[in-house]
Amino acid sequence: MSIRVGLIGAGVMGADHARILSREIPGVALQSVCDADIARARAIAEATGALHAGADPWAVIADKSVDAVVIASPDDTHAPLAKACIEAGKPVLCEKPLSQSASECLDLIAAEVKAGRRLVQIGFMRRFDPAYVEMKQTFARGVVGPALMMHNFHRNVCAPSNFTGQMAITNSAPHEFDIARFVLDADYQSITVFRPEFRDAGKAGAPVFMVLKTLGGQLVNVEINNNAAYGYDVRGELVGEKGSVFLRSPVHSEIHVNLQTITTYPADWRPRFAEAYRLQNSAWANAIATGKPVGASAWDGYAASLTAEAGVASLASGTAAKIALVAKPALY
Repeated sequence: MSIRVGLIGAGVMGADHARILSREIPGVALQSVCDADIARARAIAEATGALHAGADPWAVIADKSVDAVVIASPDDTHAPLAKACIEAGKPVLCEKPLSQSASECLDLIAAEVKAGRRLVQIGFMRRFDPAYVEMKQTFARGVVGPALMMHNFHRNVCAPSNFTGQMAITNSAPHEFDIARFVLDADYQSITVFRPEFRDAGKAGAPVFMVLKTLGGQLVNVEINNNAAYGYDVRGELVGEKGSVFLRSPVHSEIHVNLQTITTYPADWRPRFAEAYRLQNSAWANAIATGKPVGASAWDGYAASLTAEAGVASLASGTAAKIALVAKPALY
């Protein structure tokens, strides 16, 4: 039998989830699409063959014809909706961040521990990206030796008019916080956030540069630049004592013309991480079928949110901020 999925949120990311689940993941049926804009929900439902469209997310979670839920609604709705899924006993794939409040993440973790099983998978899809997977596997084999540093940058074409340096930390950077922690298999002890002084730091999308230190002493730096202008660009390098691993984006061709070589960049994240999203959603569906959780857990969502909170504190103070996770429950 197919896993009947309810989708909450039919914006850009939700529409992609709807397409992937309805067309590319065997054993999954998109049962319903929910969005505050009912016309948008109906359009996505019609395009993907979903049986129902509506505007009430709580009704989707309560619906007995829905076996599992994907949450792609606005950030501040993630934790309450995910907690409702736990209470309903339904597996949920929740877009990041789980919450922008570490305390709220802990409340959700307590609910999951009470339920006695992992039901939440966070949409940190880079854990499934072939380039990052190869980086982690290479490191795990000892090819480059013990890790010293990991360099990361995350660039977008243009930031929305309301996008701030704080949002760069809480909305964009959690992907970097999680993937570096995942690759290194290490938690953080501190974060320091810097901003370039030669430009207006109050301008929408002003870049931030972060330096994190792991409990093992490795250094991780993260550049978030939401106004890079030239394209969407994510890169990373893991530096070890014997060598390094540098990510390669899936570039399918180069253009050779007018005495130059041209490599194009996408306008947003979807082409770069298309395969990561497909693999993530496929792994989620398989985890539901087998009862064996995969991917980032609610605990990982908490770790990223706590790191972001510390980053915001560092941005405000201009000094390093400590990161101290609570004791990890045995469930994780």
